[in-house]
Amino acid sequence: MKIETKCMHEGYTPKNGEPRVVPIVQSTTYSFDSTEHIAGLFDMPTEYMYSRFANPTVDAVEKKIAALEGGVGAMCTSSGQAASLISILNICNAGDSFISAATIYGGTVNLFAVTLKRFGIECIFVDADASEEELQKAVKPNTRAVFGETLANPAIKVLDIEKLARFAHKNNMPLIIDNTFPTPILCRPIEFGADIVIHSTTKYMDGHAVQGGGVIVDGGKFDWANGKYPEFTEPDESYHGVSYTKEFGNMAYIIKARMQLMRDFGCYPAANSAFLLNLGLETLHVRMKRHCENAEKVCAYLETHEKVQSVNYPTAKGNANAELAKKYLPDGCSGVITFNIKGGKANAIKFMDSLKLATNCVHVADIRTCVLHPASATHRQLTDEQLVAAGIDSGMIRLSVGLENVDDIIADIEQAFAAV
Repeated sequence: MKIETKCMHEGYTPKNGEPRVVPIVQSTTYSFDSTEHIAGLFDMPTEYMYSRFANPTVDAVEKKIAALEGGVGAMCTSSGQAASLISILNICNAGDSFISAATIYGGTVNLFAVTLKRFGIECIFVDADASEEELQKAVKPNTRAVFGETLANPAIKVLDIEKLARFAHKNNMPLIIDNTFPTPILCRPIEFGADIVIHSTTKYMDGHAVQGGGVIVDGGKFDWANGKYPEFTEPDESYHGVSYTKEFGNMAYIIKARMQLMRDFGCYPAANSAFLLNLGLETLHVRMKRHCENAEKVCAYLETHEKVQSVNYPTAKGNANAELAKKYLPDGCSGVITFNIKGGKANAIKFMDSLKLATNCVHVADIRTCVLHPASATHRQLTDEQLVAAGIDSGMIRLSVGLENVDDIIADIEQAFAAV
């Protein structure tokens, strides 16, 4: 099936007489006719046993997202941050380190630089535009993964996925890519060498701001038995001595994440949340096209406005990421634009507070246009040095272009500029 068809049909196929739409299985528990049957599930988790691990409604969505990204399996989480956390903890232990692009979401910077540090895991931030030779200098003997965002939030920088994949694989490490902004409609990182893909499903996958969630997709191609990751090959004493690579082959990563970390952290989404997410996924291919079309027109308008200092969108004139965008995002660069208004923070606040159609809110990638001031909101906890590394200054506005008529969006922006 083509990806547009997968959005609607993957993950769930009703049998004769069954519901056409994915049913909401609102149950935490499942009944079995013997103790032996349940015991067997803890040896080989091939059925539903408890909704902290798996649920039929969520499972259908996981299968759909895995198919969209081209992975062998997926696991939904209760938030995008939970997906980021588990993607790293499934690989790194206390005393380990991993490498991350500096231009990533502010909440993830805090998770990596502060919270994981408390767990004894070091995040080494790098300039993702650096050469492979420069990146190599960041690698330590205990470095075990590489992380980046396809489209950085809010810097809107395009990541050179193939370069990072070569660098990671040269060092026998997996590449983890946060693909939230492009979604698999615009980019599928596994096709460019990524090993693990994560999303905040709260954003475009949902698209309607009705559920918070995340997902981890396992590409199924990384060799966890290369000698660097004994936790995948040696017996897991917390799970009756199973060897994930021996028992589960190329699904070792995602099974370990579910049976070890989801078991302990319990950050699994509710069935109703998955049902709502699935509704969003069914129209994802239609919505992403319109988001991109509207953003292109808004970008062109902003580029010519006298009160705009600069516009950051991959297809904007003179954008440094134009060639990377052609390679990785040929069908569009999502609906998120950042721009710097002349006059700095004071004018940025005045502009945003003067908008009438667009909503000033802590959200992005919604069907409705919304704005945010990153330096004082999502990236407020970052130091001045971290803000610079993330490509943020006090006059930057993050504009998430929605699905309204683009003339109405531009008219709203125009009247807000008039108030500045």
